[in-house]
Order: sequence, then C-alpha cells, then structure tokens
Amino acid sequence: MNENVYHTHPRESLLRVLEAVIALVGLVVLMPLLILVALVIAVNSGRPVLFSQVRAGRNGIPFVLYKFRTMHRWNSGPLVTSRNDVRVTRVGRFLRKTKLDELPELWNVLRGDMSLVGPRPEVPRYVDMKHPLWQLVLKARPGITDPTTLSLRNEESLLSQVNGDRERFYMEVLLPFKLRGYLKYLRIRTIGTDVGVLWRTVIAVIFRHDDLQ
Repeated sequence: MNENVYHTHPRESLLRVLEAVIALVGLVVLMPLLILVALVIAVNSGRPVLFSQVRAGRNGIPFVLYKFRTMHRWNSGPLVTSRNDVRVTRVGRFLRKTKLDELPELWNVLRGDMSLVGPRPEVPRYVDMKHPLWQLVLKARPGITDPTTLSLRNEESLLSQVNGDRERFYMEVLLPFKLRGYLKYLRIRTIGTDVGVLWRTVIAVIFRHDDLQ
C-alpha cells in the first residue's frame, strides 16, 4: 500500500446545515415507511426494532450508529456478515438487500455524527489509530454512502465465497481496499461530487445494481 500517495488532507463535504436539513426532511417524508418497517420487524422477530452499535467517528471519537435490526436477537459471532448468514432474519435479508435497514442513519446525520457522503464508520475493533491511512480517513466525518461503498454493494456475497476466517479476510484484504478507496475520493471531493454520489446511491438502491463504479 503506497501511503505517500494519499498524504493529502481530506476535503470537506456538503455544508453541515444543508446535510441537517436534508436529513430532517428525509426523516419526515419517510416516516410512514420507517413506521411500516418497524412494525414488520416487530411482528416478524420481536423487539427491539433498532440495532445500535458503537462506531469510530470523526477523529476516532466513538458514537452510536442506528440501523433497523436485521438479525435475530440471539445474534452472536463475527462482526462481519456474509450472504446467507444464519443470524439474519427473513425480513432482515430483504432490508439489507434494499438498504432500507440504513434509513435510521439519517438520525445520525441530523445529530452530526455522520455525513450523507463519507467513509463508512467501522467498529473500534477494526480501527488502527496509529496507522497513517486511518489517521487521514478519520479526519473526515463518516457517511452513509461513498463511491467505495457503492462498488462493494456485493460485499456480503464476496465474503460468502471466502473459505476460512472471513473476519481476517475482511481486515487484511477488504478493509485496506476500502481505506484506499475512501482516501482516493476524499482527495478530490467537492459539493458537486457528493451530490453525484447521492444520486448514484439512489439509482443503485432503486435498481439494486451490485456495482456502480
């Protein structure tokens, strides 16, 4: 990994006030859908309907990320999830495939924990605060989507093909790939490119494209 190529400070994303307004409007407009999803989860697998997990935020400061719960309440095991993981509920598979499980993250955007566009936040266990690439990535506010996330929409299918320790594969192969992708985008990002990423994300969700590069 050629780290020197990426020794550039990440550029800022959309204006914070604009992101907060978009997140608030999104939560209000999508409220009927959010309630419907919550009811379906509750009927299908009980409560709680939300999944919360500590993630590493900007400058490594931890925050609680919220998603719709897609796994059984007895969930235990590795922190990475592969396709056909027995821990995922029937409704959860649909939510993960359509990305509806990530809608509650708009609350994180409204709170300021996350941006609409930015590197996906990782669990602290996977973050190496001493690594120069991590130090650069963490200068940016984490986001719901970004080009690397779009290119890895089939990540769970990819992990399912790994024979052996999938968590180790994630940490040694996928995570370094993500870091390089995050930094490549952060070096060139503008408000215009962020808007473009948001548009591509909407299209990817609607048409369920596995790879939009």
